[in-house]
Amino acid sequence: MMQRFKATLLLRRSLHSPLFLNHHRTLCSLPDSALAEDLDSQVLVEAKAWSRTAILNRPSVLNALSTAMGARLQNLYTCWENDPDIGFVAIKGSGRAFCAGGDIVTLYHMINAGKIEDCKEFFRKIYTFIYFLGTYLKPHVALLNGVTMGGGAGVSIPGTFRVATDKTVFATPETLIGFHPDAGASFYLSHLPGHLGEYLGLTGEKLSGAEMIACGLATHYAHTARLPLIEEQLGKLVTDDPSVIETCLEKYSELVYPDKTSVVNRFEMLDKCFSHDTVEEIIDALETEASKTNDAWCASTLRRLKETSPLSLKVSLKSIREGRFQSLDQCLIREYRMSLQGISNLISRDFREGVRARMVDKDLAPKWDPPSLEQVSEDMVEHYFSPLSEFEPDLELPTKLREAFS
Repeated sequence: MMQRFKATLLLRRSLHSPLFLNHHRTLCSLPDSALAEDLDSQVLVEAKAWSRTAILNRPSVLNALSTAMGARLQNLYTCWENDPDIGFVAIKGSGRAFCAGGDIVTLYHMINAGKIEDCKEFFRKIYTFIYFLGTYLKPHVALLNGVTMGGGAGVSIPGTFRVATDKTVFATPETLIGFHPDAGASFYLSHLPGHLGEYLGLTGEKLSGAEMIACGLATHYAHTARLPLIEEQLGKLVTDDPSVIETCLEKYSELVYPDKTSVVNRFEMLDKCFSHDTVEEIIDALETEASKTNDAWCASTLRRLKETSPLSLKVSLKSIREGRFQSLDQCLIREYRMSLQGISNLISRDFREGVRARMVDKDLAPKWDPPSLEQVSEDMVEHYFSPLSEFEPDLELPTKLREAFS
C-alpha cells in the first residue's frame, strides 16, 4: 500500500505567513527539564490504533509557530513515518485557530536583539519540515478549523488532505508587514487557477473555507460541529490507503459553494488585472476597471494594495511568478534566501517596521522604505533573489532522499 501511496503522492488533486501576534513567552528562566517539557507541550500528540495526530498547542497566540514547534514536528513525523504500525498522520490546532503562521513578534524581538542566527534557525526548521511534509510517505490529514494563515498554510497545504470548515480563515498577509509570502506559498499560490495566487499574495486578502474548496486549497469541507465525528471515524480506521481515508472524509463532508460575490467568481476580472508583468501595470488595470465599471471590488483592492509595502509587492510578485516554474524544494530554497535578505536590514527595514506598526505599537501607520513603487529599484528586488554570501549556506533539503513534486 505504501508503494501505491507514493504514486498517489505525485497525482494529488491538490496543489500541493503569518497572522500578527502580540505576545510571546519567555522560558529562559526555567530549569532545563521544565524548559524541555514546556517546549514539547507546544505540540501535543493524540494516539489512535493506526494513526497519530499532532496538535499545535499555543492557543493564546493562535498556535503561532516557534522554532521548537518546527523541530518537534520534524522529529514526530520522522518517527511516525518509520513506524510500520502507524498508517497515517493528522494535524490540528488547539483552541479557536489551526495556526496563524510564524511567531513574527518573537522574530521581531530577536532581530532587534541582534539574534540573527536564531532567526535563521527558525526559518530552517519550519521550511525543512514543510519539505518533509510535502514528500511524506504516508497519507496526511490537516483539520483547518479557524485561522489558517502564512506558515499555518505552509504546514498543512503540502499534505494529502485538507479539511476546511465554516470557521476557516485563510490568508497570506505578509506584504502587510513588509515581508513576502513564504513557507512554500510561492509554490502553492502560483498553482492556483488563473491569477488568483497573485491577488492573494499581493493583497493578503482572506478566503473562507468554501472559497478554499472552490480554488483547490482545501480538499474537503465540513461544519465545525461535525469535526468531532470526523476525528472519531478517522481514529477507527486501520489503513495506510489514502483512498480509504478519502472515502471516510467524503462520507462526512458537505457540498458547499462560495457566495456569488466571492473573488473566486471573479476570474475574468482577476486575470484581466493581475496577469500583467509589473505591479504598476496591475494597479493601472485596476484603476481602469474601477473607472469603467464603478466596481467596489476594484476600489477595495486598490486601497488594500496601497496599505502594503511597495518593496514587498514587487518582491512577492516576482516570487510567485518564479514559483510557477519551480518545484517545492526550489521554492523553499529561494524563499529561505529571500527571508534572510528580508530580515537583514541591508535593503530595507520594512519587515521590522511592518511588525512594529501592526503588532507592537499598533499605530497601523508603517513608514515604508522606499515609500512608493516608483522608488523601488530593480536592483533592490533582484537582491532578494541573489545567492547568499559565500559564508552563508543555502537551505539544505534532503532532495536526494526525498523527491519533491513539481
